[in-house]
Amino acid sequence: MADPQALDEVVEFTSGLIRIDTTNRGGGDCRERPAAEYAAERLAGAGLEPRLLERTPGRTNVLARIAGTDPSADALLVHGHLDVVPAEAADWSVHPFSGEVRDGVVWGRGAVDMKNMDAMILAVVRSWARQGVRPRRDLVIAFTADEEASAEDGSGFLADAHPELFEGCTEGISESGAFTFHDGAGRQIYPIAAGERGTGWLKLTARGRAGHGSKVNKENAVTRLAAAVTRIGEHQWPLRLTPTVRAALTELAALYGIEPDFRDVDRLLEKLGPAAKLVEATVRNSANPTMLDAGYKLNVIPGEAVAHVDGRYLPGGEEEFTATLDRLTGPDVAWEFAHREVALEAPVDARLFDLMRDAVREFAPEGHVVPYCMSGGTDAKQFSRLGITGYGFAPLKLPEGLDYQALFHGVDERVPVEALHFGVRVLDRFLRTA
Repeated sequence: MADPQALDEVVEFTSGLIRIDTTNRGGGDCRERPAAEYAAERLAGAGLEPRLLERTPGRTNVLARIAGTDPSADALLVHGHLDVVPAEAADWSVHPFSGEVRDGVVWGRGAVDMKNMDAMILAVVRSWARQGVRPRRDLVIAFTADEEASAEDGSGFLADAHPELFEGCTEGISESGAFTFHDGAGRQIYPIAAGERGTGWLKLTARGRAGHGSKVNKENAVTRLAAAVTRIGEHQWPLRLTPTVRAALTELAALYGIEPDFRDVDRLLEKLGPAAKLVEATVRNSANPTMLDAGYKLNVIPGEAVAHVDGRYLPGGEEEFTATLDRLTGPDVAWEFAHREVALEAPVDARLFDLMRDAVREFAPEGHVVPYCMSGGTDAKQFSRLGITGYGFAPLKLPEGLDYQALFHGVDERVPVEALHFGVRVLDRFLRTA
């Protein structure tokens, strides 16, 4: 079991990493190197030999390998990203880069996404060094840059330029799984991610005839774009059940004593009540307009208007997604992928999933572990190029009333100290047996 020092260090490291501002504004505007050096120094303190790797100066990744006791076993990738999304300090109760520990809670950007998991990994590895513990299989530890944008300087670069560092890795774990979901009726559910929707970030461009704002213009680029954006935003996507989502619905239905009728999934979701939040975003593809850009003066009709759309598609749903966008945009609006990544599916009947389930149950015997599919994506997409099957497993035991999913990219992001302690214990237990 992780030693008492590990429980202190996970709090210290979470706070310390938060204080290092690694805001990723996109377009290359980020510098992860100070956080990478922080992580590398602590890995070195555990007797490892971390490597710092960059595609672009300042966009630093950290890799280290821990030799397992069974040389015939496949290796396991354990990864977390070092960058965070922007935070406006004026909106927060506590400065987002203070890393302040107040009333048993660590505050700041990255507290749940995902410097907490980075700190858990570091704390477990250092605890093992003090105790002389080695895992059964080789562990590849990776802290990456650029996950909150394109991953081109992070996991994409590592997978493409340094595949040899992941030799033998067949499975991996990272963020967004094994957290407490309170259903409002006394049940504690721990969803473990075994899938991700694909990423289809889109750029829409409408072209028309520029002219004076007072004149009739039936070729107005803004009007054409607005019509396409409205069609996309109002589109009702058809139901699509993947094996992971079907497994999630089956286990949740059993938990609530409901017969899972897959002929009417929307009705089934209604019966699940608050627990439907774990599944409802992943029974369909989606496309949400997020940005608009047109014109330069109020009385000038522009010749071009641009919009951006956050599209996500389920495993097996990309063809449907692209065909639907062709139809919804129409003949006057062109569209292209600004960023595109694969959808993922991982088996829920695998030994590794059972071990994750067992580790959570040991420290949360009152909990109900279920599989789920992430609505968004992680670095597991890029690492899948290397044949690595990815799961979301960053354990946290959270109090009722703290909406974990709302804290991702939200204001007042924070994590309880006790949740970090739970995470270290569960991660330690799992990695010893994996």
